[in-house]
Amino acid sequence: MTLDDLVTALPFIWAILVAGAVIVADMIRPGRDRLAATVAVVGIAIGMVVTMAVGLQPGPREAFGGAYVVDPFTTLLDVLFLSIALLTLLFAPDYLLPRGLPLAEFSATLVFAISGAMLLAAARDLLVLFLGLELLVLPGYMLAGFAKRDGLSTEGAIKYFLLGSFSSAIFLFGLAYVWAFTGTTRVSGVSEAMATVAGGTAPLSVGLAMGLAFLFAGASFKIAAVPFHYWTPDAYQGSPTPVTGYLSVGPKIAAFALILRLFVEGLGPVKADWAVVVVVLAVATMTLGNLVALTESNVKRMLAYSSIAHTGYILVGLAAYAAAPAGSAAETAALQSVLFYAVAYTFMNLGAFAVVGALQRRPGVTSELDTFAGLGRRAPVEGALMTLFLISLTGIPPLAGFLAKAYVILAAVQVGGWLNFLAVVAVLNAAIAAFYYLRVVVYMYMREAPEGAPPIAKSAALRAGLAVAAIVTVAIGLFPTQIAAVVEAAAKALL
Repeated sequence: MTLDDLVTALPFIWAILVAGAVIVADMIRPGRDRLAATVAVVGIAIGMVVTMAVGLQPGPREAFGGAYVVDPFTTLLDVLFLSIALLTLLFAPDYLLPRGLPLAEFSATLVFAISGAMLLAAARDLLVLFLGLELLVLPGYMLAGFAKRDGLSTEGAIKYFLLGSFSSAIFLFGLAYVWAFTGTTRVSGVSEAMATVAGGTAPLSVGLAMGLAFLFAGASFKIAAVPFHYWTPDAYQGSPTPVTGYLSVGPKIAAFALILRLFVEGLGPVKADWAVVVVVLAVATMTLGNLVALTESNVKRMLAYSSIAHTGYILVGLAAYAAAPAGSAAETAALQSVLFYAVAYTFMNLGAFAVVGALQRRPGVTSELDTFAGLGRRAPVEGALMTLFLISLTGIPPLAGFLAKAYVILAAVQVGGWLNFLAVVAVLNAAIAAFYYLRVVVYMYMREAPEGAPPIAKSAALRAGLAVAAIVTVAIGLFPTQIAAVVEAAAKALL
């Protein structure tokens, strides 16, 4: 390990230090939750500057013998992960403090989880990928059960933990098989071995095929793809709402980072062998997520199934990459659509959960549809922001969600052939989603508020977080050129 290695890995190291600083601040001044949260927010803001400073260095930078790399892909996702942590910390106090939940512990656990996501984005070694995955999901289990006196939270956390442990074991089996049959843990070495298989000079053995199957099963659970989605609704409904918002974007985007690093960089040469699997997963995930969301009257569960459907949309872009000719412009466009969707989805989905959390600030308030009745009149700002986020999630122009869906659908159309069917399915599912998203808007503006509904009190932190989420959601839709250029550079770094 050299000084250059430490400088290259500084964004990840900084995240670990911030989590440690939160713990130290809570030890020095116990009971001062807002102080610990402030340390976390300031540390994350500085971490963004550190990440961009390291990422702007010319050329990809490798550390620890090539196991860790900083390139445009790493930098984009690191900034995105830090943004998720920052917004979650801004949204959390209004929900956690009235319920007596410790904000300092929440902040430290969240930052540790985000450091795992950052490690996944930079990993180019199978073992480091698995370490990053575990560093991501273990704090996630604790966050899901953070309201330990709430039976629903405990139930959701246990389901998440048990199924997550099994999926991690399955994924590890897949890594072991790939390691055994390629003889290397380096992603670049796996790619070279896969190139010999794709070129016909080496067979796709049964053991290697089993490894690919295990990897797909494990990764599919992490992104909540059908039929590996069963933990999602219960974990989302039972978790504290700020945790639900984090779980809907943080682990999901991190799992896609893992998939892109492993399946694009490592298993890209044999992508034709797993293209059909991705198409089937995309169709099943979009369709089931949207159809079940239609039946939900609880907004948190509705958004949980909605997040499953959005996983399906992102898989459309991954399927377009797998079916595109190697080295073609369609290949780059497909990866670009995946990353663009990830960025857009993060802010609009976090914003929607933040409004739900603001509505639930007073303990005892549920997230049933009736709770949103008349929200547009009794809390005009929150009603307008919720409408904005829901319209964007629906995919109505000119907001971020419209461009995100357009990119993945156009990527599939650009490849053509049987992927045109996938594009049609995505369009139909987007139309289905409009019903349950706009139903919430109908309740907010066309239903009378329940008797004695209290006004919504908002802290400055919550208002700032909502403003950031709303501005980014609108800005991506109106001015997509800047983010598209960043996303294109990140996509090219994978090829």
